[in-house]
Amino acid sequence: MTADRAHLFSAVVFDMDGLLIDSEPLWVRAEVEVFASVGIELEPADCARTKGLRTDDVIAYWDEARGLVGASREEAHARLVARVVELVEREGRALPGVHEAISLARSIAPRVGLASSSPPPIIAAAMRRLGLTDAFDVAISASEDAYGKPHPAVYLRAAAQLGAAPTACLAIEDSLAGVIAAKAARMKCVAVPEEHPAVPPAFSVADAIVGELREVTLELARAVRG
Repeated sequence: MTADRAHLFSAVVFDMDGLLIDSEPLWVRAEVEVFASVGIELEPADCARTKGLRTDDVIAYWDEARGLVGASREEAHARLVARVVELVEREGRALPGVHEAISLARSIAPRVGLASSSPPPIIAAAMRRLGLTDAFDVAISASEDAYGKPHPAVYLRAAAQLGAAPTACLAIEDSLAGVIAAKAARMKCVAVPEEHPAVPPAFSVADAIVGELREVTLELARAVRG
């Protein structure tokens, strides 16, 4: 399937954390708190190592690196998810340009989706907090796939559920793991990295790099489509 002649793309797929909602600081707080409760002391800078990964992969990473104490991976995972949900519901805020970006996506593609590394309870909490419960045709979690980002599974599944060929999709991402996942799925990808303008060289795999969602314009979408 190719992009509809009336649209630039067959679908636009958004990441969530750090792109639509300013949840990365909330994730850092939750990770520092929860890992301290299971015997692992993290500094905020440590959390950058697992940015963009699934929650269970974050737990596994630190368990393998330092070892959980007094809790299983499943218990630590449940604590982390519950804490992030609590913080998102209380403090989550939309990042600049969210509503404009979704509106633009609707103008350049017939279908718009969400593909997040977060588990479903966190996705649901964020959508409620931002008033975006009905904003996406599909909203899926990589927790339902065998592998999370940077594996392309979640993006391939999003494209399938949206009825679009991956090559006719545009992904919008903030993390390197997400950009790699989108490109591995053969999608066009606009990166909106937190590190902008001091962007790590690996982000060059993206088709375009901007500083914030407000810079994702019709002109940029046309240039990315080629």
